[in-house]
Amino acid sequence: MIDPYEEPGTPDLRGGRRYLLWVVARQRGRALTAALLSSVWMVLLAATPYLMSRAVDHGLEPGDLGALTGWTAALAGVGTVNAGLSVLRHRTMTRIRMDANFRTVKLVVDHAARLGARLRGQVDAGEVVTIGVGDVQTISQAMVAVGPGLGAVVAYAVVGALMVSVSPWLALVVLVGVPLLGVVLGPLMGRLQGREAEYRERQSVLTARIGDLAGGLRVLNGLGGKGLVGDAFRRDSALLREQGYRVGAVTSWIQALGVGLPVLFLALVTWLGARLAARGEITVGELVAVYGYVVALGWPVAFLIEMGYQLARGVVAARRIVAFLRLEAEPDGGTRDAPAGPSVLHDPVSGVRVVPGRLTALTGARPADLAAVVDRLGRYGPTEVTWGGTRLDEVPLPLVRERVLVAEHEADLFAGPLREMVAGPRAAPDAALARATHAAVADDIVRSLPDGLDSAVDAQGRSLSGGQRQRVRLARALLADPEVLLAVEPTSALDAHTEALVADRLRTVRAGRTTVVACTSPLLLARMDTVHHLVDGKVAATGTHRELLDAEPDYRALVSRDAEEDGEQVEEEAVR
Repeated sequence: MIDPYEEPGTPDLRGGRRYLLWVVARQRGRALTAALLSSVWMVLLAATPYLMSRAVDHGLEPGDLGALTGWTAALAGVGTVNAGLSVLRHRTMTRIRMDANFRTVKLVVDHAARLGARLRGQVDAGEVVTIGVGDVQTISQAMVAVGPGLGAVVAYAVVGALMVSVSPWLALVVLVGVPLLGVVLGPLMGRLQGREAEYRERQSVLTARIGDLAGGLRVLNGLGGKGLVGDAFRRDSALLREQGYRVGAVTSWIQALGVGLPVLFLALVTWLGARLAARGEITVGELVAVYGYVVALGWPVAFLIEMGYQLARGVVAARRIVAFLRLEAEPDGGTRDAPAGPSVLHDPVSGVRVVPGRLTALTGARPADLAAVVDRLGRYGPTEVTWGGTRLDEVPLPLVRERVLVAEHEADLFAGPLREMVAGPRAAPDAALARATHAAVADDIVRSLPDGLDSAVDAQGRSLSGGQRQRVRLARALLADPEVLLAVEPTSALDAHTEALVADRLRTVRAGRTTVVACTSPLLLARMDTVHHLVDGKVAATGTHRELLDAEPDYRALVSRDAEEDGEQVEEEAVR
């Protein structure tokens, strides 16, 4: 089974079938072992009727006790060996399925990590969840073709050969019957792939909607939009259910025909064998053998049908995984050295100039314009930004990530202790955590939790309020202490009193460090060294907060609107 620290390998992304073959090839030795064990196991199942026929013809019918005892002992020995082979086969197949599962999970997780911030723009969360929960499991189930599938083919051929020794006509019926089953079930398998693919698409959409609902339920309640989103969810759910019925209809036909047709086929073989015995063309022992062969054929036929069904679903799942693994990470052709020390960041598209060691604010009527500038300054997408005269996209991306941190106001929070949520994978001393949480005015959150920093917090901080989540995110960014911090709306969910505290402490903790804050809050803007007022994505005016209030009517109108909202919030708190 794959080691959790082992590289999963380079997958074949030329298609779903190619990916499945690659998964098998990565565990070639185990797959060959499973095929051998399954083949021997099924052949010995078919050998049981042969031994029974020998016992009847050479021991029971002539009354030869010695021969009967010998053939009975052989029958018992084969049964015992086959029981052991069955255990080994099952264990080997379990390892193959687990390897396929874990290897695919590792590929998906590693690729998601490589995509980084580009992941959210290329695929929704619902697709990733559905891949991780459903498609990976389907891939593992498709591995049934490796052992039992190949074993069924071998056993089928062996039974056909044994039937030739009894009657060529019976052998012909057996050898032609199963391919006919494939002809009947083949079109249904193709239809299942199409229906399964459509169902998989709708499932991804619905999963994404569930995630959006769970993450924004409080906001929806506040805006009165819960009913509207709920109606959309019910519509998508109904469409998924209808598609599920279509998948179920095809699956039910496959399973019904897969059970019914083999029974009719095996009944035909038994009837033909009985007629041959009645005419004296075969012995009683051979009739027993024919019946036994028919029973033994039940396993190979069932596995062949199961193999076709699981492979049809596995190809659909593999295609989705291949599509995800084909998503391209941000290209990194950087070869130039980063500036030796703190340097000016300049965005020629907007005209924003960030002086090192100072607090700079970006403000404007359209938040999307501010976010776009931050993305370019942080190199999250195409950028023409220069850093100390060097184009940012010419510097290796790891160096940029090491020194420039973008702190989004809706950045992901992973489930776990609050300590890990703030510190991340690296250990941080309690003193540093205390400074960061104090600077973010999050120390009251630590005190309110039963175990302080060691208290468990739900994924995305759902057990916290919106303002608490925002302060935790800010504490995480401040603990990282990057050379350049780009914060997007770090206080948008806070009340005016808390926001003022954050503004004061942010100025203190980031003194001498380059900090850019995208916001419209006058409480934050008043504490910035430089404010860039953007109109239509470009700098319209630059100065201190006071200078822009005095000289720029548009800026004054923008800030006054936010100041009025803050004032109303303060009055409401005073009343409460």
